[in-house]
Amino acid sequence: MFFDSTMLLLIPAVILSIYAQFKVKSAFAAMSKIRSTSGLTGAQAAKSLLQRNGINDVIVEEVPGSLTDHYDSRSKKLRLSSDVYHSTSLAALGVAAHETGHAIQHHTSYVPLNIRQSVFPVANIGSSLGIPLFFIGLIMSFKPLLDIGIIVFAGAVLFHIVTLPVEFNASSRALAQLSNGGYLRSDEISGARKVLNAAALTYVAAAAMAVIQLLRLVMLRGRD
Repeated sequence: MFFDSTMLLLIPAVILSIYAQFKVKSAFAAMSKIRSTSGLTGAQAAKSLLQRNGINDVIVEEVPGSLTDHYDSRSKKLRLSSDVYHSTSLAALGVAAHETGHAIQHHTSYVPLNIRQSVFPVANIGSSLGIPLFFIGLIMSFKPLLDIGIIVFAGAVLFHIVTLPVEFNASSRALAQLSNGGYLRSDEISGARKVLNAAALTYVAAAAMAVIQLLRLVMLRGRD
């Protein structure tokens, strides 16, 4: 029941996800070896970019782990991994600027970010309960539960789709800020872009996996 022909649909998305993870890790490792001429650390660049955009209520702090960087809009904290916080590399400045891009989105009430934040509670429930509910309904041959599972999981899919413009926009803002502000030279921007493009691919892979998984549930529902 859980392993059927519809699972073949997931194979391309799984391959893309593995490739995306490989790309982001390899790009980050390569660009982490190249130091920026500005000599700024990721933390210094983030703080400077926040001030440059008139954002004075966001705290930049260090968090453990690798590639654990994120902006928390609820607490207004921009959290950078140690590899980014202390490093002066092209990778560090690119990642720090990307997360600062999210802070700028929040500061300017960027609509796709607001939508993502509003659907997050539903998406959180959908990602954890949607598929289990569906398969419980499939085992029990209870169609209403199948439909509930699909609807709930659709909320998670919507979150992944809305995430794409949010992440792409944060990256484009980051590169523009780094270039226009003189944080990176024109010949260094391409290095930061490689890291951000690789990171963007992980979001594309996640969205593709979610959409295909939803399609699979709908196909199984049709068979019941």
